[in-house]
Amino acid sequence: MPSEVSLHARPAGRFVKTAAGFRSRVTVAVNGRQADAKSILSVLALGARGGVMLTLRAEGDDADAALAALADCISSLRE
Repeated sequence: MPSEVSLHARPAGRFVKTAAGFRSRVTVAVNGRQADAKSILSVLALGARGGVMLTLRAEGDDADAALAALADCISSLRE
């Protein structure tokens, strides 16, 4: 995740909206904590700060596309 961006309301909303566009089950993890990537409350509860390593996992027919879109979303996040 970019060092200048944390997953607070606006960036997390963009991330969740991207995840919700896919049928696959998608999770995001940071520091041993995991969340449903399609749940804004779960993603916010992670408290992910800028510069941390996020781990994305997807299971389903469009998993590869979901992971690619979420990686692109994360790398383009701005405050």
